[in-house]
Amino acid sequence: MSKIKETSTNFANKQALANECLEVYSTNIIGGQWSLPICYALLSGKLRFGEIKKVLPNITERMLTLELKKLEKNKVLTRKIYPEVPPRVEYELTTIGYELKPIIKELENWAIKHKTIL
Repeated sequence: MSKIKETSTNFANKQALANECLEVYSTNIIGGQWSLPICYALLSGKLRFGEIKKVLPNITERMLTLELKKLEKNKVLTRKIYPEVPPRVEYELTTIGYELKPIIKELENWAIKHKTIL
């Protein structure tokens, strides 16, 4: 997953669009192949990295790490490290993250209704 140069026209266009269109802003935060499945998994409560990986067996560890960092940066989830040996790390949705629950459920309902049509 490569980063877009902040000096590029592409970056400027994405920023301008996100500032003008709230739907684009939202999809920049929760868009991507794995963000919603991670959030869906965390709706039931705190999970450790390995537990998330078990729920989403097709995601690579690298991609899971990148998505968790992105969601943490965007304040959708929190990462808590316990000072134990071996270290224990738990991920949990923030209040902002839990606000996605009805949206995720509606997307699920939409998919149930339209999946057979497409």
